[in-house]
Amino acid sequence: MTASIYGIIYAGVLVFVVASVLRAVRYAKLPAHLRWELYPVPHEEAERARHGGSYFEVPDWWTKPRKVNFAGELKVMIPEMLFLKALREFNRKLWYRSFVFHFGLYLLAGTIALLAVAALGTILLPSLLAGFVGAVLHTLYTATGLCGAVMAIIGAAGLLHDRLSDPNLKNYTAPGDIFNLAFFIAALGALAAGYLLRGPGGPGALALACGLLRFDTAIPVPGVLSAGLVLGALLVGYIPLTHMSHFIAKYFLYHNIRWDDLPTAQSAEIQRRFAGYLTFRPTWAARHIGADGARTWADIAATNPSVGAGK
Repeated sequence: MTASIYGIIYAGVLVFVVASVLRAVRYAKLPAHLRWELYPVPHEEAERARHGGSYFEVPDWWTKPRKVNFAGELKVMIPEMLFLKALREFNRKLWYRSFVFHFGLYLLAGTIALLAVAALGTILLPSLLAGFVGAVLHTLYTATGLCGAVMAIIGAAGLLHDRLSDPNLKNYTAPGDIFNLAFFIAALGALAAGYLLRGPGGPGALALACGLLRFDTAIPVPGVLSAGLVLGALLVGYIPLTHMSHFIAKYFLYHNIRWDDLPTAQSAEIQRRFAGYLTFRPTWAARHIGADGARTWADIAATNPSVGAGK
């Protein structure tokens, strides 16, 4: 039984990693999106970003090297990733549920990282983990794990309630959205219940992590905890296969669409890709554009669509 649980956990993690990488590669290979070029872009130099300017203000900017302010990007990225800043500003009601849900998931991810460190330390440096360091790690991963599970369950339940009751979300709610939130509640609920109800002889989180790394099948795992571990592993593998993989897409949205203002003339890669795009043969419903699948983008771009439009 324990060996089967380990196998499912390893498979879930493997699917998560492979699917996430493949999805990221797929996004990276998509044709360039229309860039927004809404200023200020966070990686502008601080003095220009303060008044909403850009490097276009610099005389003969195309002849000069650009300076990229990565600190400016981090000042925008970190609050957005951790606290969903944009959602808080534009949809405060939804933010309350969504923030609790997402921050709970962040705490659970941190718990996994802490457990990995503690388990590796226990296996490789047992004397170090037997004292103060081990006690601190135990306190941290226990607190983050329980708080993360509670927050994620409460947030998922709140979002599920909104999906089912808010008429404003009706057009944006598909059966898959309901299933996904219910899956989170079921998996995390079973995992938390199994851990808390495992009894005095049940394995703790560190024992399970060490057993997973050593593939120690002698560790007895109670039934409810087994169900929670299996559901959790299935959930981990399932996430990047759905639109919940927006955590990957968000990087490309910000860096390749909202913030990408690299001059085409300064990038041989952009010029190469755009030259290829001009050979595409698009089809549009707008007849006056003449995108009938036979003409290339280059032909369409070189044609004035207003000429002959009234015929």
